[in-house]
Amino acid sequence: MYNNPVAPVTGAAAAGVSSGTLAYSGAGDLFWFALAAFAMLALGLAIKRIVPVRAQKG
Repeated sequence: MYNNPVAPVTGAAAAGVSSGTLAYSGAGDLFWFALAAFAMLALGLAIKRIVPVRAQKG
């Protein structure tokens, strides 16, 4: 295991680490961009709910 230099390279390639695809689904990079956009939107909305709103004068 530790003395075999081919094992980590083969393991990384088999797990799909080097490619941008979701394992065994065929989803490409667009899936990850959509997932990141959803996560950022959810984070922004959560912060907006937590931060108190300033009272307007007038």
